[in-house]
Amino acid sequence: MTRRGRTPFEPAHFDRAYYRKHYRDGRTSVTSRAQMTARANYIAAYTLHLGLPVRTVLDAGCGLGLLRDPLMRALPRASYVGLEYSDYLCERYGWTQGSIADFKTRTPFDLVVCYDVLQYLDDRTATRALANLGRLCRGVLYFSALTLRDWAENADRTRTDRNVWMRKADWYRRRLARSFRHAGGGFWIRRGAPLVPWELETAE
Repeated sequence: MTRRGRTPFEPAHFDRAYYRKHYRDGRTSVTSRAQMTARANYIAAYTLHLGLPVRTVLDAGCGLGLLRDPLMRALPRASYVGLEYSDYLCERYGWTQGSIADFKTRTPFDLVVCYDVLQYLDDRTATRALANLGRLCRGVLYFSALTLRDWAENADRTRTDRNVWMRKADWYRRRLARSFRHAGGGFWIRRGAPLVPWELETAE
């Protein structure tokens, strides 16, 4: 179940059949356009609440790009970069191809979204990716990944991809805390950023 000792995924794994099953087929899809629109509005609302002027957005593991349009409607002054590992999606949608583990940019992004991506990375690569998020983000990170507890208690197992590395939530939290302050609700504030949430609005 946790893929320990298995070969890491190649970009070709995330092909047309993968996305048809998990995102386009209503019988097996893990999410919907309406759910992703609600998530985008939630992310944008938090940055507005903090007073973060979002001019640049990195959607790391953007998939079909379901967050892009609602994010851009909510943050109309921002530019969007979709980073994607899949050969198929980069060819079809023109995303920037690469891995969050080693993607580099000259200027960090105000907002970084990394949603349901790192469970597809082995421990070593995921550790590199979490460190790289600290270099890529200068404001707010929205982060989520399937955990062991999610699989046991929260996930719809008929729709959720089980062919991943499942870890405890604290495995992610400890590594993210090196560069970020945990604000709760999936949000992490870059240490040193001039953003000041109230004490009871944070998870620390």
